[in-house]
Amino acid sequence: MDLGFAPDRPACIVVAGASRGIGWALVQQLLLRTDVGQIFALARSAPQGGWPNDSRLIPLLGDLADEPALEALAANVAERCSRLDMLVNTVGFLHEDQGQQPEKSLRQVSLSALQRSFTINAGIPILLAKAFLPLLRGKHRCIFASLSARVGSIGDNRLGGWYAYRASKAAQNMLLRTFAVEWQRLNRQGICLLLHPGTTDTELSRPFQANVPEGKLFTADFVAERLLAVMAERVPEDTGQFYAWDGKLIPW
Repeated sequence: MDLGFAPDRPACIVVAGASRGIGWALVQQLLLRTDVGQIFALARSAPQGGWPNDSRLIPLLGDLADEPALEALAANVAERCSRLDMLVNTVGFLHEDQGQQPEKSLRQVSLSALQRSFTINAGIPILLAKAFLPLLRGKHRCIFASLSARVGSIGDNRLGGWYAYRASKAAQNMLLRTFAVEWQRLNRQGICLLLHPGTTDTELSRPFQANVPEGKLFTADFVAERLLAVMAERVPEDTGQFYAWDGKLIPW
């Protein structure tokens, strides 16, 4: 799979949310590639079992919702590489075991839940773009991708519910679509993508898997492979678009 990295220079990559789920699967698959030079794994904690013993992997721990901390992480990356070839954000929030749950009706909507969902699902992606913009500028092919969700599509919303999650993913879509417009003036080879991974067997989806149709619950490894394939197929004219794991466009 050709991701379009420069043939004369090993790629520098950032994966945010790298310690579990899809982020962890992406890290593992990217480490198998000979065209990858460094992977900066941004996470709040190490994965179970620890990080792989690979000198190309550089874990950077911190709270990505803390803007000064995120800027410090970006400065750390900038000291080690002059430009990024790929940044993938996999951080997302839907529920917690003994706390916030997806709303089934309007009566369950609260300002605190909206604020938390918007901070993580919409705030972190655009702050990543802001913090790493100096490494995204230039004339080189570069992919900035962030996990969205089909339920964040306004045009595809037929079931209702899940107010905070839907709205925060829709907000992310608009923020990164807007970023794509500005970024194109700073790097005409930049490709900003919103990606729907499908229902993946991770902690985020586990309480809601009972009604998933047979064959539609994916492993994180499968999703990571498919998302990399979707990214490999994109060209600069695709920037600012919303794609599913199978490469099909999703309506806004």
